[in-house]
Parts: sequence; C-alpha cells; structure tokens
Amino acid sequence: MYENINREITQLEPDDVFLVINRIKQKFDFPIHFHPEYELNFILNGKGVRRVVGNSMEDIENVEMVLVGPNVEHGWETHNCKSKQIYEITIQFHDGLFDDKLLSLKIFKPIKELFNKSNHGILFSAKTALELMPRIVALSKIDSISDFTQLLTILQELANSKNQKLLSTYISKNNEYENSKKIKKVYEYIQKYYYRKISLSEISELVNMTPVSFNRFIKKRTGKTFVEYTNNIRLSYVSRWLINTDLSISEIGFKCGFNNIAHFNRFFKKTKGCTPREFRDEFVRIKQVS
Repeated sequence: MYENINREITQLEPDDVFLVINRIKQKFDFPIHFHPEYELNFILNGKGVRRVVGNSMEDIENVEMVLVGPNVEHGWETHNCKSKQIYEITIQFHDGLFDDKLLSLKIFKPIKELFNKSNHGILFSAKTALELMPRIVALSKIDSISDFTQLLTILQELANSKNQKLLSTYISKNNEYENSKKIKKVYEYIQKYYYRKISLSEISELVNMTPVSFNRFIKKRTGKTFVEYTNNIRLSYVSRWLINTDLSISEIGFKCGFNNIAHFNRFFKKTKGCTPREFRDEFVRIKQVS
C-alpha cells in the first residue's frame, strides 16, 4: 500500500520450523516493513512505543502481544517510550507451515480463523500475553522436535483467547472475513457503496434477514453494530486516502460517506486516537524517516 515500505528478508531458513529472536533493547529503529512470514511479537516494558500495522497507528501499553499475517505492513518505533530495558520476543514462521489440508480439519478451525484475522494484525489482551509469556520465553530456548508442538499449542490458545482486537481496517481482496458467507456478502456490498448512505433495511434485505435479526447477527459476528461496522470500513478508505492523496480532509470525509464532518472528525479520533490531520502528518513523517 505504501511505496517506501521495506520488504524485509528474514533470517528464517526454508527448512526451519520457526525463528525466535529474544532481546532486550533501548529503542526501536527498524523501519516499517513487510515479509511473507507470520510474525508473533511480544513486548514487555514498552509503554509509549508506537505500533504501526496496516493503517492502524497506536501507542502501546506496558505489555503487548500482536500477530501479524503475511505481507502486512508493520513496525514499532520508540516514540514516547522512556524505558531502557524493553524486552522483545519475535517469533516468525512460514506462511506454508500449516497447509490448507491441515487447516481444513475441524480441530484446526480456530487456528485457521486466527490466520485469517491476522491479515488485519491481531492485538491480544495483556492478560493473555502475560499468561503465555513463560511458555513463549521457554519456546525461545527449545531446540528439539517439540518446537512445532509447543508453537501449535500457543497458537491454539491465542485463537481461543478473549478480547482480541483487529488493528488494521484494511482487508485484502482475497481474504474471507470471519469465514462467513453472509458477512462476506455484507462486507463486499459496503465496499461497493461505502460512499453513500446504506440503510439497515437495505442491508438486511440483502441477506434475507429482518433488521432486528441482522443487528443481532452483525453484533455477534463482528462485535460492532451495523453503523459501527460500516463506519470502520469507511475509515479504511479514509486512512488510505489520507496517506496516498493530497485531497483535503473534508473532501475525503465526504467521498467516504461521512456527510457530517464534525461527526467524522470525532469518530476518527475516537477510533484512531488522533485527528485525521495528525494521522496524515505522522504517516508522512514515518515514510520520510523510513
């Protein structure tokens, strides 16, 4: 999505099960990048570090664990972090480590869905991160046949963990969201008509549901109301246009379906933690230093 993003060549060899990098650092200085491998990143003592995943940009808390899917742009920068003892464990593994036949088995369904969602980048709760920390630290010291089993168990627990947060609102064209035909149909419809008002009755009719039933369905599957879900998809376009065009912020808001600019600015700041102007300026700065 960004012209100046680096394609990282990882140290993971073709015959490796996975790669673990375990380190204590004073700062983050590696530019935004992407690679075809999955990456699980654990950070301790990192409060104030800024994380960029796709079109998401946030300051992190003291404890953080994120799974990033293949070729998703990502990076961490020191930003406001004051700690000189930042503990980071990075686990990278091939996107073909678990083949389609294996993932099609019923017992692997949670991991398959985890991998699908990782195309957004997934932030796990601090509770989950701290509970899994001892096993991830131990994993970095293992050099035997148990490597694969241990990694598999960690992924299974991550897949079943509560309070996961999807980071980037951008979804690749080939990604099937939440393994749901109805959700996929709704998503594709909003993608097509995001620039105009979409009524609840209109979208309910699309999937042959009553408005009340559809509201329950969308909330259960996405954790968001229909309005929140639609506006988050609109924000994915807003974010890309802020980064890749010189259009004014008001013009971008209108073109992406936000007819009330004051509401648009409030919703953007509530969702992203910054104003559209700050978001654009910060991405320009990051691209310059990258």
